[in-house]
Amino acid sequence: MELAELKKIVQDNGIVGAGGAGFPTYGKLDERAQTILLNCAECEPLLKLHRQLLKAHAYEIMKTFQMVADTVKAEEAIIGIKSEYKDTVETLKEHIGEFPHMRIHLLPSAYPVGDEVVLIYEATGKVIRPGGLPIEAGVAVFNVETMFNIYRAVELKQPVTDKVVTIVGEVEHPISVRLPLGCSIENAVKFAGQITTEDPVYIVGGPMMGFVGTASMPITKTTNAILVMPSDHKLVQRTQSSSSIELKRAASICCQCEECTNLCPRNMLGHPIEPHLFMRSAANQDFQNLNIFLDTFFCCSCGICELFACPQGLAPRTLITIYKNGLKKAGVKPPADILPTAVNAAREYRKVPEKRLEARLGLAKYNKPAPLDDQTVSVKTVVEKMSQHIGVPAVPAVTVGMQVKRGDVIGKAAEGLSVAIHASINGKVTAVNKNSVTIQSVG
Repeated sequence: MELAELKKIVQDNGIVGAGGAGFPTYGKLDERAQTILLNCAECEPLLKLHRQLLKAHAYEIMKTFQMVADTVKAEEAIIGIKSEYKDTVETLKEHIGEFPHMRIHLLPSAYPVGDEVVLIYEATGKVIRPGGLPIEAGVAVFNVETMFNIYRAVELKQPVTDKVVTIVGEVEHPISVRLPLGCSIENAVKFAGQITTEDPVYIVGGPMMGFVGTASMPITKTTNAILVMPSDHKLVQRTQSSSSIELKRAASICCQCEECTNLCPRNMLGHPIEPHLFMRSAANQDFQNLNIFLDTFFCCSCGICELFACPQGLAPRTLITIYKNGLKKAGVKPPADILPTAVNAAREYRKVPEKRLEARLGLAKYNKPAPLDDQTVSVKTVVEKMSQHIGVPAVPAVTVGMQVKRGDVIGKAAEGLSVAIHASINGKVTAVNKNSVTIQSVG
């Protein structure tokens, strides 16, 4: 297949990174990619969907992965997967002989090995420059579900209309379920049985980098998980603190032990992000060294500093994010052409074991099987957002009263970095605005 043809198929079928920020996948299809990586690291604790999907559709995903490698003329295709996912690894080994330019790279059970920059170093030994893109080093990384969506678009002519989501926590039957895009969180959780806490809080995306969502919030192309937590859980309590209080706490009790920096995965790879120096400067309003604040652009927001490393329970990640967003809003851009220093010799001994992380977060009891239901479930109403990806939102292509079928275009890709949005159910359009389209099922 020609590269231009594949990029058009991917864009027209609405394929974006199925997790994280949702970068439009056609933008990653680039002939500069000498190596392509398939990410099956389940970066967040408790997530199970990627290993499950790869096991269930190993051949289809591997075949498509090889096709993408051939199309961009990559020299190597690497499947990065944690060694603990034994069943999935065994399934991959059954087919790997059919793909001579593909190899399996076993990853440690550590967080955040699924972070793009960390994964690239683990699998290739290459260090992406601070603020740089993987393609600059000749690498492109794709999520497992993203690759499966490419398979469905190319082979089955199916656009992205659903999303696999792991639902765990205070639910009767933890599950990974394929949901129509636009299904509400409240309706999604019902597929996991009864909620087992009186005052549930929904953490969307994962315990480390997720956020507290509302019951009416719709599932999007980047929703990987819903954690149903009791309102008094420590993860929920952390979301309720204010930045002003966190700054005062930092000023009064930060002992500059440097554990936040010692365990920072980007710092270990030589990136100029030192959370302990930021905490010292921010808490004391010390602006003598502005580079400390500019270096916040290089934080990956993994949360290790505040949810695992800090013995005082302070919030470096939260405060760094506030400063970083403030700089962006003021029009400040990240420093350019900064090269990483040498990889820290202690890096191998400073990886955060996932089981220890789960225990520290009070999540070990929620690490239960969440079997995959790979058939798209039915819902009565969906609210599909026009912005489910980085870049320019899609433009609504329907009007109130129109009948649509699953897979019909309801949002056209806009000018710039954008992809199409498709109806996730059969039904009638009941509301349209520039931000979303609501569809009510018929019959």
